[in-house]
Amino acid sequence: MQHPGFFERGEPVSLQVIADAVGAKLLLESDGVTEIDDLRPLGQAARTHLTFCTGPKYADQLAATSAAACLIKSRDAGLVPASAAALTTDAPHRAFAMAVGLLYPTALEPRASSSIANAKGRLVHRTAKIAEGVTIEPGAVIGREARIGAGTTIAAGAVVGYRVFVGRDCYIGPGASVTHALLGDRVTLHAGVRIGQDGFGYVMSAEGHFKIPQIGRVVIDDDVEIGANSTVDRGFLADTKIGKGTKIDNLVQVAHNVVIGRHCIIVSQSGIAGSAELGDFVIMGAHSGVVEHVKVGDGAMIAGMAHVKDDVPAGARMGGTPARPFKEWAREVAAIRRLSKNGRQA
Repeated sequence: MQHPGFFERGEPVSLQVIADAVGAKLLLESDGVTEIDDLRPLGQAARTHLTFCTGPKYADQLAATSAAACLIKSRDAGLVPASAAALTTDAPHRAFAMAVGLLYPTALEPRASSSIANAKGRLVHRTAKIAEGVTIEPGAVIGREARIGAGTTIAAGAVVGYRVFVGRDCYIGPGASVTHALLGDRVTLHAGVRIGQDGFGYVMSAEGHFKIPQIGRVVIDDDVEIGANSTVDRGFLADTKIGKGTKIDNLVQVAHNVVIGRHCIIVSQSGIAGSAELGDFVIMGAHSGVVEHVKVGDGAMIAGMAHVKDDVPAGARMGGTPARPFKEWAREVAAIRRLSKNGRQA
């Protein structure tokens, strides 16, 4: 069964309506009648979708896109392929965010449980599908159209939101909340975990910070464990994903659109910024971090308190801030100690 999604998409909208709403200009007025029914990044857009491009850095992706139209700066309009309409604007990212709100009118109104209580005040919505053998402890809330698999426990005070899917033999700890998410089997979320809240997405400008609607999901595979008070934000357009068997410690932040591979270990107080990607069997030590859009290869190890700002090859060992190969970092630390010691002796 295909999941229906967490946000209701409005009717298709013409490019002229979009251009007027976001303050863009159609390069060809005749393109104004083209109808758009959804929005996607350059590499995922189809023939009825709107996309955006922020500059020549993404020229190759733009040339290959199947999108019907692209928001882009006037100076870069020549990069738009003939198959797509160009909408020019000084701020394509901001305009795209505004277009998301146009096509998804409720996108800035996240649904936790969506009308959880019926006339008798029950905390399990009548439309939720609860399999046999599910334990729902006192004070737990199960939202409209949620699905809970057999053998799962929803602990006291936890919230399983609107249309959330939870697989078999899972444990949702006390006070945890799960919204805008799909969970596999044997997933453990400890006390206070927050899954599926808004990604921290804003377009910054001199006029202020424009909030970008976050209409993606969180998808967590089988056998994942997430420690107390950790957070996993839902994606902007694509999904935030956590691969099979990954173990996340307490107080970890996973930002929107992050992709974490299988059997990774992420230790306490680490942070992974938006759209970063971790391969399989990656280890991140305590207090470590990964910058947005960075890719960390399979089997790489990031030392505690190291901060990765560039792509990391598979199997690499990294340390320091900014992170560099561990042996190089260790030699630098040793050299500084020697200099310090010699300075004290002088």
